[in-house]
Amino acid sequence: MSGMAVPTHPVVGVVGSAGAYGRWLRRFFEDRMGLRVLGHDPADPASEPSGRLLAEADVLVFSVPIQSAARLIGEYVERSAGRERGRLWLDITSIKQAPVAAMLASRAEVVGLHPMTAPLKTPTLRGRVVVVCEERLDAWRGWVDGLLQALEGEYVRTTPAHHDRVMALVQAMVHAAHLGQAGVLRSFAGELGGPAELMPYRSVGFEMDAAVTARILALNPQVYEDIQFGNPHAVEVLSRLSQEISRLQALVARGDEQARAEFREHYLGGNRAAWGEAALEEGSYTFERIGYLLADLTETRRLSVHLPEDRPGSLRALLHVFEEHGINLTSIHSSRTPAGEVHFRIGFDAGADVDRLRAAADAIDHGGLGRVLDRP
Repeated sequence: MSGMAVPTHPVVGVVGSAGAYGRWLRRFFEDRMGLRVLGHDPADPASEPSGRLLAEADVLVFSVPIQSAARLIGEYVERSAGRERGRLWLDITSIKQAPVAAMLASRAEVVGLHPMTAPLKTPTLRGRVVVVCEERLDAWRGWVDGLLQALEGEYVRTTPAHHDRVMALVQAMVHAAHLGQAGVLRSFAGELGGPAELMPYRSVGFEMDAAVTARILALNPQVYEDIQFGNPHAVEVLSRLSQEISRLQALVARGDEQARAEFREHYLGGNRAAWGEAALEEGSYTFERIGYLLADLTETRRLSVHLPEDRPGSLRALLHVFEEHGINLTSIHSSRTPAGEVHFRIGFDAGADVDRLRAAADAIDHGGLGRVLDRP
């Protein structure tokens, strides 16, 4: 296959184009890479027929549910009947072994991808981890390297088998722990109130856990179901998690000094040694940074500003407005709205002069620099 020519601007076919990631991929390939994209999805009657993707797509991307991925890919292999030779097939499912094995039954070059994030509001995956399984890659290697560069992710390369074992820990275990917490909170809601009533008592750890739980419950439930039921290693991991929780429960129920000693040795000392000092120091520092960020977000004196012109110097011009009005900043953070707009959230001392803040907000609005969204 090394002698086959790869198109400079290949046609991309997205199977599952009506899904959240399918829509994101279409925008990415069209807007960021300037490629023609064909999409097929049974949920979208206006999408192209699957036969057209098989006939015209040089690169075929499967963005489909885990549960049906291997079966659907198998159907495409059968229908393609060798036409895929010299082409590239990719998948972006959260499980790699079964989908990649199904793609390897074709004659196409095969790469499995797993972005470790839900579809973003940003145009690329900048700063997000993407797992890459290069299973059969030759002529298309240069193009795949260009794709990864355009995606702007942080890449880790491994095999499908190792990927799935790791995901049982990184995804299945983490999701299960938070779903278990959600069940416990629900069981106490009648006595102590739900998350909204508990949040005034929050610690940083509780607020972070609650945010992760809310994120899981807010997104596509099919994804989280498939991560548990579709990973063959999830049962083993959940069994070990259950054993650890049961052991802790038994020690706390005993409550004697010997139980405390076992707790210190197994849960604190043993785990601390297993993590290592470097990982503990880095993790603790990350926790502190998130804590400071959450504290910044509670400031009562604040402005939220959207800068419509994404150009060098626009942020500096914004900060200059506050300097002109004699206002000190205590924090500044950026985030994206569901529509993809970048908003800057700027915090001030609780005693900051409200009239000065309002005058600065007027200057930002009326001067055409930006749009103030949240005023004091």
